[in-house]
Amino acid sequence: MNEPKIGKLAVLIATMEEEELAVFKPKLETVQYCKGKAGSMNMQKVISSVETAAKRNGIIAEHVYRETHALYHAILEALQGVTRGQIAIGDMMRTVGLRFAVVRGKPYEREGEGEWIAVAFYGTIGAPVKGLEHETLGLGINHI
Repeated sequence: MNEPKIGKLAVLIATMEEEELAVFKPKLETVQYCKGKAGSMNMQKVISSVETAAKRNGIIAEHVYRETHALYHAILEALQGVTRGQIAIGDMMRTVGLRFAVVRGKPYEREGEGEWIAVAFYGTIGAPVKGLEHETLGLGINHI
């Protein structure tokens, strides 16, 4: 089996329903992953939702700084995509409703390349008025 494409898997997990993911189960067994939802006008709440899910599901070790740091940078990179380069929501009078996935794996054949972490967001962003949002997607990948 080819090395896992952790970014691609993160996007699939964030965008697909469980039954749609069934086809990808063999690939998913080669990585650690979790998924969740976050909706807010507060960016810190979105970041905290992802961090909490990753820690509770054992994707990162809570007391290992480099793992938390790697996750944080992957989250920020993914949020760049969601917010079109301006990492702000409430301050700009917009809100998000997102599903997210965190995937940890070894995307390179050489063992020395180590583990990497990917974060994908999929959902909506827009004015805080129901029906005025549009789809959005973001992906961030960082080495651990």
